[in-house]
Amino acid sequence: MSRPKLKMVFKVATSAILNQNYKGHGLSKGKEREQRASIRFKTTLMNTLMDVLRNRPGWVEVKDEGEWDFYWCDVSWLRENFDHTYMDEHVRISHFRNHYELTRKNYMVKNLKRFRKQLEREAGKLEAAKCDFFPKTFEMPCEYHLFVEEFRKNPGITWIMKPVARSQGKGIFLFRRLKDIMDWRKGNAGKKLTSLEAQPARSTANPSGSHDARSSDDQKEDIPVENYVAQRYIENPYLIGGRKFDLRVYVLVMSYIPLRAWLYRDGFARFSNTRFTLSSIDDQYVHLTNVAVQKTSPDYHPKKGCKWMLQRFRQYLASKHGPEAVETLFSDMDNIFIRSLQSVQKVIISDKHCFELYGYDILIDQDLKPWLLEVNASPSLTASSQEDYELKTCLLEDTLHVVDMEARLTGREKRVGGFDLMWNDGPVSREEGPPDLSGMGNFVTNTHLGCVNDRKKQLRQLFRSLQGQKKASS
Repeated sequence: MSRPKLKMVFKVATSAILNQNYKGHGLSKGKEREQRASIRFKTTLMNTLMDVLRNRPGWVEVKDEGEWDFYWCDVSWLRENFDHTYMDEHVRISHFRNHYELTRKNYMVKNLKRFRKQLEREAGKLEAAKCDFFPKTFEMPCEYHLFVEEFRKNPGITWIMKPVARSQGKGIFLFRRLKDIMDWRKGNAGKKLTSLEAQPARSTANPSGSHDARSSDDQKEDIPVENYVAQRYIENPYLIGGRKFDLRVYVLVMSYIPLRAWLYRDGFARFSNTRFTLSSIDDQYVHLTNVAVQKTSPDYHPKKGCKWMLQRFRQYLASKHGPEAVETLFSDMDNIFIRSLQSVQKVIISDKHCFELYGYDILIDQDLKPWLLEVNASPSLTASSQEDYELKTCLLEDTLHVVDMEARLTGREKRVGGFDLMWNDGPVSREEGPPDLSGMGNFVTNTHLGCVNDRKKQLRQLFRSLQGQKKASS
């Protein structure tokens, strides 16, 4: 039976986008927040996610056009159906309507630049400097002349070209000569108009720059002709065993207005298989850490993979640099997560039916400064090893706990499994320690990235406590 459909309408009021309450897709009126014995789910992903959904107690798979309560959708479905789908209060889908404002490389940089200027006007240069965590970037071809001006100011440095709407290392190349970029520009000159026409109309139309969740990895949607970003290459990456790496960190956003964001304790470092050098900028096995690239290397070991869990990475850094330096580094990463989300808070359509599990890619340089490379709307949920499978299974189970289709949580939780609430319309403090009456000084953000993740114990205690509260109130 086909689902009833209704055109969604969004009201804009004082720069906040307020959501209308819709009934229909799911349960009848009056049962939105009651605990449900059965959750009907749908997804097109045939990987770890499907395993988790099928194994979740009380969850039932729906295929084709059947009624569903929970849909881990891909962006093509979002583009074609979101504005016409009639959803009940409790229904949830896995993307925000215009998520590409953060997950498409050129839009991410534009929003961060705009946000930085806003901070400088409202709070001063020191506060604005907290947004200096992304390399100097130019959108091509529209900012080509600005790029050439900057290029000539700093001759000899290395730049990296990235398609704005692709991933897995596809289409990326490094260069030092202006001739390389001019050859690229000549090849794209006749296509510029087509490229501009292919851009999504921001906040209202096609999100053609984000990841397609149907892929087994972070594959973004194709556009007829791609724009690129030219970005200053980080020439002094932190190396372990002589090899370059970046970090994959998971952030779950349940709402943008107000901003409510959770940080997962686990993640991983992705290593290149070849020792780092700037003398061979054409070698993708040296410079690109994407698993999709590295697994094609002759030296790649399928069982070992090329990953470290974040706990191991944090322990390694602590042994080399001491705990204080590591705390500072991880605090700086917290700043990246919050500032990047704040930069799109007023442009993302914050619909109550939506949530988003983002995959942040962070590079660390030799000065232990973290750099934001990109944010993925559909981080890979396909496992590259048994350890990777266990991480992603736990990540997804805990994501479903926070989304809380079963309506078990009170909404006051600071931790759910491996997720810690880091922002709830303001910074969230860790529970331990006396409160800081001055509002400064002793305040410590409720984040535990790379720390012990005793999620099973915490979940047992949490649900036992919730069950006890329910019995006491009945």
